[in-house]
Amino acid sequence: MSENQPTAHSPQPTVASPGVPRWPATLALLFLGVVFFLIADQYPLGPRWSIPATIGALLVPLWLTRLRGLHHLTRLLSLMLFGVMTVAVVASAILLVALLPSGGVTPLHLLRYAGLIWVANIVTFALWYWEIDGGGPALRHPGRHASTDFVFPQQQLDDDGIVEGWSPTFLDYLFLAFNTSTAFSPTDTLVLSRPAKVLMMLQSAISLLVLAILAARAINTLGE
Repeated sequence: MSENQPTAHSPQPTVASPGVPRWPATLALLFLGVVFFLIADQYPLGPRWSIPATIGALLVPLWLTRLRGLHHLTRLLSLMLFGVMTVAVVASAILLVALLPSGGVTPLHLLRYAGLIWVANIVTFALWYWEIDGGGPALRHPGRHASTDFVFPQQQLDDDGIVEGWSPTFLDYLFLAFNTSTAFSPTDTLVLSRPAKVLMMLQSAISLLVLAILAARAINTLGE
């Protein structure tokens, strides 16, 4: 037997995947901090700086754990951060419902508040979809995508569902989240996993609630 020939017990070489770029998600989180800062300007869920401070406090350890290769801890921190953002979006939508009967909210302020919640809803769930797809950003391969969570149109071009030279970027997940909030469906993307379906139902419910509140306020305004 040749010395260079691997045996059944020889360790197989492994190549660490660099994963996909994280900077788009970081920018989205910073943008969310600004959105929640603006929401708290008129209808605070707590101190005005609480949500932006939470994002900043978790972003630092997120980048440190990623640089050190602690992918499981990075993923845990990401899920915690996205969970906080989801709770903030839900709480903001509930506060919107509570404010409507009071009559002390002008139509312009209501429209501004609802619009900010709607945008926060889209960006928050785009981050969720980006995080859960294919086991997380650390396991996804730039230029070669395979997943049991979402099937994008580009993946349907090959029988094996693996498209060489293509992988979804954050914009693809943002587009998916936008469609879910506007059309209440993923349109061109197939949703396969149960966690993804639960997230989409929650996002659609929040979006529907915000739009229903706006419609109710518009009807009341016409009746005055």
